[in-house]
Amino acid sequence: MSYSELCIEERAAIQVSLEQGLSIRRMAALLERSPSTISREIRRNRSPDGRYRVLHAHQCRRDRRDRRVGCRPRRKLLQGSPRFALIQYMLRHRLSPEQISGKLKRMTIPDLRDAYVCRETIYSAIYALPVGELRKELIHCLRQGKSTRKPRRGQVDRRNQIPDMVSIHLRPPEVEKREFPGHWEGDLIKGKGNASAVGTLVELKSGYLILAKMNDATATSAVEGFSAALNRMPLAARKSLTYDQGREMAKHTRITQNTGVAIYFCDPHSPWQRGANENINGLIRQYLPKGTDLSVYSQKELDEIAL
Repeated sequence: MSYSELCIEERAAIQVSLEQGLSIRRMAALLERSPSTISREIRRNRSPDGRYRVLHAHQCRRDRRDRRVGCRPRRKLLQGSPRFALIQYMLRHRLSPEQISGKLKRMTIPDLRDAYVCRETIYSAIYALPVGELRKELIHCLRQGKSTRKPRRGQVDRRNQIPDMVSIHLRPPEVEKREFPGHWEGDLIKGKGNASAVGTLVELKSGYLILAKMNDATATSAVEGFSAALNRMPLAARKSLTYDQGREMAKHTRITQNTGVAIYFCDPHSPWQRGANENINGLIRQYLPKGTDLSVYSQKELDEIAL
């Protein structure tokens, strides 16, 4: 069913009906409208004294309409616009939507001074394109290159499988504020068949990245790889590490013993609690693609990629 707004004649009928003491349902039947439409109209557009007056109600509707500039906000990113063309150009030069958004925010070109859009707007515009070569090309330019964007769900529940976990909610507030260096977020990038892995560590204040070579994705390899990587840093830069509940951290207490780093664990299925690391992993995949054997990379080669 299509919906049409109440006209001024219908608002006048509502005012008269209220003065006559008719019920909401009776008014709705007379106007052939839904009772909820009548109820919402009276509630939203009554005068400050609580009474419903047709002229005041109609003016309220016009004021809201003027503020919104139409029923829906205008789309910020339309195919064929100069802003869309600029984003196409950046995507083709291997910039991610996050990087593009940051560059647009600092844009100083007079004709594109208001070019900024957030990364979600860019993703939405790409996936809203009609099926064809342009959509296929731009999706291929994205780091992940997936044909659709899907929420994370259906993972195996890994809660209570890591002993002596300390929750992220017990983490010192200074970590969230990023005021002092020495606080890290970590993860594991896995290779073909989960047979090889590379550890990723990003320092929250500076954004400094470490890629740690590992023999495989086991807890023992995680202890060896992360301990060696963190111990390359001065003691003052080894304060905390925030990680997800991956099984490779089952021996996290040994990492703490080896490095002095306090380890905090995110809630299950909450990647946003390690946002810096999640973002950097997407960039790293440009150099360490999924489905490849990561064991072929030496630590020296990983250090060059991190730089």
